[in-house]
Amino acid sequence: MTMIFGVPAAAFYGQLLLGLINGAFYALLSLGLAVIFGLLKIINFSHGAQYMLGAFAAYLLLSVLGINYWAALFLAPLIVGLLGVLIERYLLRRIAHIDHIYGLLLTFGLALVIQGTFTNWFGVSGSRYPVPELLQGGINLGFMFLPIYRAWIVVVALVVCFGVWFMIEKTKLGGYLRAGTENSALMQAFGVNVPLLVTLTYGFGVGLAALGGVLAAPVYSVSPDMGSNLLIVVFAVVVIGGMGSIVGAILTGLLMGIVEGLTKVYYPEASNVVIFLVMIIVLLVRPAGLFGKGA
Repeated sequence: MTMIFGVPAAAFYGQLLLGLINGAFYALLSLGLAVIFGLLKIINFSHGAQYMLGAFAAYLLLSVLGINYWAALFLAPLIVGLLGVLIERYLLRRIAHIDHIYGLLLTFGLALVIQGTFTNWFGVSGSRYPVPELLQGGINLGFMFLPIYRAWIVVVALVVCFGVWFMIEKTKLGGYLRAGTENSALMQAFGVNVPLLVTLTYGFGVGLAALGGVLAAPVYSVSPDMGSNLLIVVFAVVVIGGMGSIVGAILTGLLMGIVEGLTKVYYPEASNVVIFLVMIIVLLVRPAGLFGKGA
């Protein structure tokens, strides 16, 4: 039996793959949080509920309207993103001028309302969403079996993360977004509709969470509580990477997924807390995070 660092190769590669998949979700969700906080300074505690809404949107589109997975990849984030636009326009904007803690409390309350409502409607057992036929099966790599859908998740997450980073850091639109959050009065004097940019940015960050939910639907059970536990881990990832850092959210999300997966191989008892242990160490050494301003 082939061994890698003292463990069977199959177990090592299997957990490495699982860690990479989890890391892809962490990166995608952390990216949405980083976009919202970095550009709007909103601590969006309803992000996990919006991730869940993306999964349920895909499930309902299929079960009620017969709309398949490929269309749901675009429609579900759009629908949930539009809900985010309404939340920012009619709720968050009303408290934007006061302390940021009120935004956290508001979004936390929204998360509880959304999760409670869906629990009342659908129960807690969860529903199955089928893997699309084109992505069923797997590839035998010799040292492990790679499910095609899992590989698809990683590829999509990396492409989306790189695309968002490029848009924010390298395009004129991204420049407007960054400038609008730094000096909104000056940007409005130049004719830029800053409130609209803020609203669309929040909706975009929410849409990223919903996209993660659509990708997760065929892997995990679609249930009202699927985002609640994940949100705590994602917040830890964002803190490690640096609040508001786009690059930090992406790289740290992928890295922490791999660290968590390998911990399950070598010390399973610590796998549920290893990310939080890393967060504590990072905060002690670099309080702004690995990629945060002032780090």
